[in-house]
Amino acid sequence: MKGPYDEAMRLALAEGARALAHDDVPVGAVLLGPDGALLGSGHNDREGSGDPTAHAEVLALRAAAAARGQWRLTGCTLVVTLEPCTMCAGAIVLARVDRVVYGADDPKAGAAGSLHDLLRDRRLNHRPEVVRGVLGQECSAVLREFFNERRLR
Repeated sequence: MKGPYDEAMRLALAEGARALAHDDVPVGAVLLGPDGALLGSGHNDREGSGDPTAHAEVLALRAAAAARGQWRLTGCTLVVTLEPCTMCAGAIVLARVDRVVYGADDPKAGAAGSLHDLLRDRRLNHRPEVVRGVLGQECSAVLREFFNERRLR
């Protein structure tokens, strides 16, 4: 059965595939406006850019803020293939994103409930809704394949 975020997650998966061109972890993100329109997208580009902050989520947030002409992304939904890390979760909270949808859990670095739960920390002034596991098996398989190939090198 098709879920409400499947189509957006497929766009995020396609973004993630672009990271492979720079031998980067295939994580992709798209940011949707309140009306569901695509405002921004990004894929991991740390290797290509040499920028340690060039995570898919951060690049999607930057693109969406530029498209909107403001840093507050109230009413928006971020769809990402991998659970956000603490850096990305912090940026999501600061940008006032209303909803985060992710595919694969990240038990080693996830900050949306797996390792940490920064996105729903009651001490913060903004807590987006979190929807986990959208196309989770597919997102996990892409990441597993990437890391398995690197282990064989």
